Amino acid sequence: MSIGAINIWHILVLILMVLMLVGGIYASLIQKDKKLRISMSISVVLVVIVIAVFLFLAVDKYTKKVSTYKVENKRLLSLEKIVYSGFVKNDGDYSVGEVTFEVKLVNQGHVTGRVGSTSFFTPSGIKDFFGQGANVLYKKPQIIVKKFVVAKDLKPGEAKQFRVYFDYPPYFKNVAEFTKVYGR
Repeated sequence: MSIGAINIWHILVLILMVLMLVGGIYASLIQKDKKLRISMSISVVLVVIVIAVFLFLAVDKYTKKVSTYKVENKRLLSLEKIVYSGFVKNDGDYSVGEVTFEVKLVNQGHVTGRVGSTSFFTPSGIKDFFGQGANVLYKKPQIIVKKFVVAKDLKPGEAKQFRVYFDYPPYFKNVAEFTKVYGR
């Protein structure tokens, strides 16, 4: 986690959680029944950890606002790769530690039920002959999700250009593409 990922709201949540932890442990230690002290202390610690995780996620959701624009994709047929390029921008008032760009490709032939004989194949080869893969149908993946960190320590209002490459499945036809970006 880089220092740009922490803002004043994270510090306030941390202070609140430390106060809750100290108060809860103090309350458990002043119990008259000694059997309850350890179990109450453990319960307080677990509850504070759960609350802290949810509050940190909420702070990240509402303070780290990033967007993309001018996103383009191109297929490089000779290399069987796809390239996504564009810009990411910090639209929030606080720095973003990491900006992640996610691409999801869905083979529409599979989703709409138009699955032909090419969607399944039986591999052949020496590895399958000696392994347990003989006479077993293997399914090609019909959904591919790739995540890329495209920017780090993005200041408020700052934009950065990105370009990512990954292998494009040659058996995909009528592909639906979904992209999203989020910051941490």
